[in-house]
Amino acid sequence: MIKKLFRNKSDRDQVSNNMATKQIRYEALVKALHTDLYRYAYWLCHDKQVAEDLVQETFLRAWRALDSLKDEKAAKSWLITILRRENARRFERKRLDMADYEEVTIADNQAVGSEQEIENHWLREKIAQLPEEYREPLVLQVIGGFSGDDIAKMLDLNKNTVMTRLFRARNQLKDALDNEPIQRGQYNG
Repeated sequence: MIKKLFRNKSDRDQVSNNMATKQIRYEALVKALHTDLYRYAYWLCHDKQVAEDLVQETFLRAWRALDSLKDEKAAKSWLITILRRENARRFERKRLDMADYEEVTIADNQAVGSEQEIENHWLREKIAQLPEEYREPLVLQVIGGFSGDDIAKMLDLNKNTVMTRLFRARNQLKDALDNEPIQRGQYNG
């Protein structure tokens, strides 16, 4: 049956070489960018299992479309874009009626211990409270390490718009810090 699909041995060899090359490119992407994608996915959903699922689905979609990636330098932003879209699809597939849940049950149940953990928790909450138009570019820059140009391409915005939103996001965080200072040492024995 396989012989019928190919005209000659060189066609078979070419297909095998192309598949091997694709596999090598894919494995290199996974190895190089898995940690960054997981970090960003976890930032989006705050759940280890959901983040793992998002990353897995992102890489599955990347495998299917790997031939469309022409510039290897753009791989990280390409994968982040896929991950963002996959995260959006997650909400399209399953819309929960949040009115059935009390706010207390949704709260983060992690015990916060050290001073650094307290500050990190506070900062995460303040970033989460930013309007999405400011929060998303800031997270892409801080967690993803993307430049203003990369963020503009991913969000389909003008670079000046991105830079303005980053500036405003940082200012809002600074204002929050000035208005609600964390009292150092209050949790120490």
